[in-house]
Amino acid sequence: MCSHQPPCPTADSADHDAARIVASRPEQGWSLLCNGVVVFDDTGELLPDSRTVEPRRPALV
Repeated sequence: MCSHQPPCPTADSADHDAARIVASRPEQGWSLLCNGVVVFDDTGELLPDSRTVEPRRPALV
């Protein structure tokens, strides 16, 4: 899916959220990365295979 050089990390890699943004809807709170991952403003993610990644919020002290 990625045509960048060097290629962006795949959706299965640990650093998948380092891929480039190809579409962004800040008013709706999400961005689509070139590897097919949708990232949300709350840091949650939707992977191309429909798995979800829970938001990574900082711990309250």
